[in-house]
Parts: sequence; structure tokens; C-alpha cells
Amino acid sequence: MCRKISQSLHRLSTTWVTLAALVIFILFTILVLPRQAATAETYTRDAGSLDTSFFYSPADLYRVAGAYGDDGRRLYVRTRFTFDAIWPLVYALFLITTLSWIYRRAFAPRSRWQLANMAPLLAAGCDYLENVSTSLVMLRYPARTPVVDLLAPVFTLTKWILLSASFALLLAGIGVGTWRWLRSRR
Repeated sequence: MCRKISQSLHRLSTTWVTLAALVIFILFTILVLPRQAATAETYTRDAGSLDTSFFYSPADLYRVAGAYGDDGRRLYVRTRFTFDAIWPLVYALFLITTLSWIYRRAFAPRSRWQLANMAPLLAAGCDYLENVSTSLVMLRYPARTPVVDLLAPVFTLTKWILLSASFALLLAGIGVGTWRWLRSRR
């Protein structure tokens, strides 16, 4: 099943789709992310943001929820279902198409490395699970949300591991592809 999904992603990743995904990613990073960071700063105050943390505990989640206040928690939840519903799509589309495009040229068609384009898809999935779980905790605060409060940090950590791995795979693919291209030119 993973191989079929990966192959579908490879078929989607034509040169034009990959270039469009790159342009969207760059524009979003330049135009939208800074504005979103400024908006988030209004409710994060000195509490920080869980989204950018590599790891936090359920106690940290509740501490941050309390520090945000009622208005901050409402804005946090709204942001998770507006901006943060789009951002994972943007970075996943960029990484999936770029990895697919590069790996199709750098590795043999039946190589297991072709499955690398699944990492950003999994990262985006974890991002959405993180958003839903942290939003549930924010919505129910000050009531506890057992299990969900334990899963939220796991989803965040897994998201960051998979996202970091995706960018590392991208750099590795560029390196291998460049090396093979240079070797074929000799």
C-alpha cells in the first residue's frame, strides 16, 4: 500500500507541479509565516508556542493553556483550523513533489529510496493530529483531557522528527543526484 501511495505521489510530481509547489512554499514562507508569527505573539505572550517545541510534557501543555488566557486559547484554536490547516499542506506538497522529482532522477525506479516521499506526508499527518489534540486541550481547559494530553507531545515530537528527516532526505537526494549527474558527464 505504501508503495502504491508513493508511486502516485511520484506521478503527481511533474516538473511543473514541483516548480509550482516550490513557488507556493517560498511565497507562503515570505508573505504568510512572518504575519502569522506576529499574530501568534499576541496570545503566546511569554508562555511560548508548543508548535515550535521539539518536546513538552502534558504539564507544560496545561501551563501554556493557562498562560494564554481565554482569548489566547480561542485564538490558538482558530489558528489551528485556519492557518495551520493550510501550512502542512504547503510544506507537504513542496517536500513530496521535490523529493519525488529528485529521487526519481537520483535512484533506481524500484529502489526503496523512492519511498522517501512518504516522510512529509506522515509529518503533515502528525501535524494535523497535534493540532487537533492541542486544540482539544485548549477548548476544555481548565478541565483535564486525559490521553489526548499525553498524545499531543508525541505527535509534536514525531512531526518534528519526520519533518527534519524530510529535509535531510531532500539534501541527501540533491547530493546523490548531483554526484550521479557529474559522474555521467565524464
